Amino acid sequence: MARKRGRHPRSGADNERGAVRKKWQGRIRVALVYPQPYAVGMSNLGYQNVYRLFNAVDDVVCERVFPAPEAHPPGAVRSLESGALLTDFDIVAFSVSFENDYLNLLRVLEQAGLPLQSQQRGTPHPLVIAGGVACQLNPEPIADFIDCFLIGEAEVLLPAFLAQFRAHSDRRQLLLDLARRTPGVYVPCLYETTYHADGTLKAMVPAAGVPARVKRVFLKDLAEAETVTAVVTKDTTFGRRYLVEVGRGCPHGCRFCSAGYIYRPPRFRPLSALEAAVARGSALAGGVGLVGAAVSDLPGIAELCRYARDHQIPLSFSSLRADALTPALIEALGKSGSKTTTLAPDAGSERMRRVINKGLSEKQILDAVAALVAAGIANFKLYFMLGLPGEQLDDVDAIAVLSRKIKHTFLKASRTRGQMGRITLSLNCFVPKPFTPFQWAPMDTVATLKGKIRRVKRALAKVPNVRVHADIPRWAYVQALLARADRRVSGMLQLALQNRGNWAQTFKETPLNPDFYALRQRRADERFPWEVIDHGTRRDFLWREFERAGLALPSKSCPMTACDACGVCGRSLPKRS
Repeated sequence: MARKRGRHPRSGADNERGAVRKKWQGRIRVALVYPQPYAVGMSNLGYQNVYRLFNAVDDVVCERVFPAPEAHPPGAVRSLESGALLTDFDIVAFSVSFENDYLNLLRVLEQAGLPLQSQQRGTPHPLVIAGGVACQLNPEPIADFIDCFLIGEAEVLLPAFLAQFRAHSDRRQLLLDLARRTPGVYVPCLYETTYHADGTLKAMVPAAGVPARVKRVFLKDLAEAETVTAVVTKDTTFGRRYLVEVGRGCPHGCRFCSAGYIYRPPRFRPLSALEAAVARGSALAGGVGLVGAAVSDLPGIAELCRYARDHQIPLSFSSLRADALTPALIEALGKSGSKTTTLAPDAGSERMRRVINKGLSEKQILDAVAALVAAGIANFKLYFMLGLPGEQLDDVDAIAVLSRKIKHTFLKASRTRGQMGRITLSLNCFVPKPFTPFQWAPMDTVATLKGKIRRVKRALAKVPNVRVHADIPRWAYVQALLARADRRVSGMLQLALQNRGNWAQTFKETPLNPDFYALRQRRADERFPWEVIDHGTRRDFLWREFERAGLALPSKSCPMTACDACGVCGRSLPKRS
């Protein structure tokens, strides 16, 4: 595996191999695996944060691992820092952000020469654990391959997990005590699943002393810990840019978005801590990127932008809402040197934006475009979704109509500056996700989605300076299958591994019907396999939001103070008639 170079912010060393160089003797050896290539993994701030947190523990040495090329033989996958085999480590920890990486996870185990099934592993095999957003949403498709999942946020999870790991030499007893005594740890082999005759889940019965549901653990006060780039390297999506997480969660409650629900309550870091992180980052990299699901909702975002301006620190932003573009934000974008910004209307029509609870009017979107062009932004990327629940062909056509209006606003504002940039539409297939109001909704068929993509592309084909890129619907279908699957799909994943990722062949050979998972409307009372996880959001709250979506009724944003609305803050609403 080619070695990458970069700068570690603690040591300042220019060679990443020395970033976590420690003596292995007497230490817990952790291989932290991201099941995507180096550039993708090192662009993920969550992955970098876990790497830093592990290495901050005195008796732990953590090394990074990325997949070897598929053609390599077993034993080819090695750690980045020391070149060690995965079988040399005590713990193999996967960070999984996307469902389609479940197959890559199996490839890594195969490349490492480790048995795929957790029940086939024992002494001296490493303990195989997993965490990350995909695992928090639905760990069941890979439950047969993972010894235990860490559900929640690493700052809280890792100390308790490592304390149990140190205290045990017997693998079975370790897993029992983790499940019984450590909040946020899910050990799937300790749960027995049964199914109804129609294939839906009947029950998940835990072993004695094991909780029926695993509660997500989270850091209640983000002031207690920072999340920043651990290794600055140019070989990422962001280049040599120092990333600073401003908060977790989002208050707006878009009904398709899992981040707005599994990270409740929304939390933000204090301005003083962010200013200090931005100052450190500017000394290590060419610019600072502010990261979060709702960066523009940060209290004090205007002050932070002014701080960066006064200290001549270029800022970029991972996400901004069109209705939250203050003059300070727009000025910061203009001075960042970036010539492209991203807006996410998500739906073309006002009706569909009410269905998904986006909370954006057409006027707000167009006003934002005009203000950004005036600040020197030359190019726009627009995100839209196709196949949303309740979508009609008029709503699909409205994507092209809104895009033309954006183009007209873009042209009008650009003429005064004597420049004309490009608008790029990104069409994304809607995938229903667990723990959102749309978890009950079916996905559109692949054929229907292809037709809608063609419809938008035809409508904009002759519009100058507008490009349209689209998801591949068959990959979105696989994502939907894995997002809402139960653990019986583990056999399908192994078939896909044997077929080298040929899902069409896999679907022909599997005894399961993939449409059962991806395309089926769920009953109101159906038990979901992912509900073995407890994020605190009440099911009846999500169902009411699903019903409101069907009526195109918007809902209020999270007030970010203790209330009775969703259940996360520990109170219950009275029963409604």
